[in-house]
Amino acid sequence: MRDSEFALCLTHDVDRPYKTFQGPYYAVKERDRSHLRSLVSAERPYWQFEDIMALEDRLGVRSSFYFLNEKRLFRDKAPPEWLNPTNWKLFTGRYDVTDDEIVDVICTLDDGGWEVGLHGSYDSSDDLERLRHEKAVLEGILGSTVVGGRQHYLNLSRPKTWAYHREIGLRYDASLGSSASYGFDGRYDVYRPFDDEFVVFPLTLMDGTLLSATPSVAAAWDECRRLLSEAAEHDAVMTVCWHPRHFNEREFPGYRTIYERLIREAQSMGAWVGPCAEWYERRVKRPVSN
Repeated sequence: MRDSEFALCLTHDVDRPYKTFQGPYYAVKERDRSHLRSLVSAERPYWQFEDIMALEDRLGVRSSFYFLNEKRLFRDKAPPEWLNPTNWKLFTGRYDVTDDEIVDVICTLDDGGWEVGLHGSYDSSDDLERLRHEKAVLEGILGSTVVGGRQHYLNLSRPKTWAYHREIGLRYDASLGSSASYGFDGRYDVYRPFDDEFVVFPLTLMDGTLLSATPSVAAAWDECRRLLSEAAEHDAVMTVCWHPRHFNEREFPGYRTIYERLIREAQSMGAWVGPCAEWYERRVKRPVSN
């Protein structure tokens, strides 16, 4: 691999690949009955894996996909918690990572050179055994070792969560960041919280945060160019998160376009572009001493 001035690490948190309760919700909120189509047809607007793979393959890059193994409200939570509206949002309408269709896409990604990583469930940042279980399930599907991942909702108990990650065999975490703001915040590189081979990739930019904080797609792109220039100036590792459902341009106009432009612009600036695990192996992992 040639020398690069900076890196753009591409990641995707796989939260909701199926449009379920969102259909009625947005139909009422936006007074648009077209949101109900996914409930009565074969249309799957949030299932964007093939499109993302095709896009990235065309651009000659790969990325990290973090898969969630979330608890179920009625199976895993006590009855008093069933009445909490927040828990309905967190623990219903999720996918089962062991379903055949999800297993197939995980294996397709892995076979094609994409990274499959762990998207630690909502409560797992404080639960070592839950994290160990989720990693084992994902590795059982892959038939290989999971290198890293990101906690759901960026939940972190620092440094405990990272200690848990290290204990279960992860080599990196990409949860350090904000869903309310974007930027480097002085963090231009990965760092080692324990001064060993375990590292943290700070999250620079999340899709929804960017688009909700800017008045237009053009303004959002201006912010992306600014961040890329800052990354180049500081030889930074810039990590971005684009949720798969946001590649549906009808419901999320501009998201796919900005993602593609980010990659093309970074490549034109001489950046290395790819998944966190590959950057870790090539540039971060310390050589084994003889």
